[in-house]
This record gives sequence, C-alpha cells and structure tokens, in this order.
Amino acid sequence: MQTKPFRIGTRGSPLALAQTHETRDRLAAAHGLPPEMFEVVVLSTKGDRITDRPLAEIGGKGLFTEELEQQLLSGDLDFAVHSSKDMPTKLPDGLFLSAFLPREDIRDAFVGRTAPRLVELPEGATVGSSSLRRQALIRRLRPDINVITYRGQVETRLRKLAEGQVDGTLLAFAGLKRLGMTDVPTELLDPKEFPPAPAQGAICIESRDGDDRVNALLAAIDDPRTHEAVACERGFLATLDGSCRTPIAGYAQSDGTYIRFSGMILTPDGATSHRVEIDGKAQDATELGRKAGEQIRDKAGPGFFSSWT
Repeated sequence: MQTKPFRIGTRGSPLALAQTHETRDRLAAAHGLPPEMFEVVVLSTKGDRITDRPLAEIGGKGLFTEELEQQLLSGDLDFAVHSSKDMPTKLPDGLFLSAFLPREDIRDAFVGRTAPRLVELPEGATVGSSSLRRQALIRRLRPDINVITYRGQVETRLRKLAEGQVDGTLLAFAGLKRLGMTDVPTELLDPKEFPPAPAQGAICIESRDGDDRVNALLAAIDDPRTHEAVACERGFLATLDGSCRTPIAGYAQSDGTYIRFSGMILTPDGATSHRVEIDGKAQDATELGRKAGEQIRDKAGPGFFSSWT
C-alpha cells in the first residue's frame, strides 16, 4: 500500500500547473485517494529559461522535458505531466507516454488588437508566434503580414500584445480554456484552413517502463481515443522529423474502432503545401501515421524538404 505521496513532475507555468492539477484531481477521484497523496514537483526547464531565441536554435522540443526526464529516470519523480505537442517523437530509453487525458479543443485561437480576425488585419500588420507551423499558415493566408518570433508563457504573450508590440498573436484554445480565459480569443480558426499541431490539446503523462505500480495507477485515467489519435499524429511526426524546424500540421480522430487522419506540410514561407488523408483501424494508429508521413513525403518530393534546413 502506498504510504508516501506520488511525486508528479511539471513545469512551473500557470498552464503547466493547471494541467498537472487536472491530472492529480482525476487520479485522486479514480482511486479514491486524497489530493495530498500526490505531490506536485515544479522544475524549471531550459526552454522556460531561454525565451529570447527560437526553439530550433537552442535544441527543439526536448528543452521543455529534459530536466523532468532526468528526474524520472533517477526515480526522484514517479511521473511527469506534459503538453503532448511539446514532446519529442523519440523519448529517452526507459521512458514512455503511458496515459493521455481526454482531449480538449484542438483549434488555434487568434487574439487580435487591431482587427478581430486574422484575415482582416491591415496590410503589413505584425503577428507574433513561436510556432513555425503557425508562422507558415499565417503567411499562406496573408503573405503581406510581418510574422515575428514571439515566445513566452500565455500571460507574457498577451501582455506584449496589449503593449502594442504586435497586432495579433495565436494561442492554443485548449490552453486558454484550461486557464479559464475563453473570453480572450477574438477568433477561433477553422482547423480545415488552419490545421493544428500534432497532439495539440492533449495532456500526456510520461512514466518509466516496467514501473507496474505507477503505470497501473495511470491506466485508470487514460483516454483510449485520445491515446490512439495522438499515437497516429506522433507516427506522422516521427516519419517527417517533427522537430521545431518543420512546419507540420496533423489531426486524427478515433471512434475506438477506426481512425481518420489529415496532415499537412508547408514550406516556412507558406507558399507551398501538401496534404494527406488516411484512415484505418484504430489499433494500427501509429503505423497509419507513419504511412501518411511516407505518402506526403513522396508527394512533396525531395526538393521540398531542402527548404526546412
């Protein structure tokens, strides 16, 4: 019987803490345990500390997970809570994504200062985003817009917007909902025109292979449909590199039996894009994502990817 609290690792941003508290509350309810049986351990990651450069320049997605994963591997943490879209496609040996909470809204939210809709911004307006996918999609819709790299926590980005540093910015609507900020967006973007990042809106839990006690605890809150959908999207990412240097979008939906996936790749300037759609059995989710990645890579041809380097 567990006598000491389970140790949950997380980043320290308000959004990361909200996601961790949701995970803790679901675990406590599922197992009839008091919240005190889950100790939240906040760690600062390199990605949190370095905010003046694009992620691609300083190491990519792993910058938000490295410190947490080191403590998972050492046994100092029992599991860690992450935004699934921040996770590298290759994890350290001995760790895996053991559970996913039910997925939130997958749409991107536009927050406009000089116009409520992205397409209504004045010519030459400036939009800030740290995501190469969002940057490429903005340029695809509005080639005249000045797109700048714009990093920081949700609150930081909104403060910079209010100060007039940019005319608009984009954020994941899922994060705003989890922060109780549903009144902030001035527009919710249509995912058919502005497809989301793979795994956007999904909270994942990372734990150790072979830790049967912890993994059995986590299994009680795993949402199978989200798990299957994200596995498909991560399979797509893994086939196409999936680092922070690549504008990639992808979204899968599973009904528990079948899964349908739609993906897109773009050149960073948004001028050229390719789409792929695939469906199949939910049990083959990862393989379907890989197959979609191979299909879109063949469609684009080798010259397309030279623009990503």
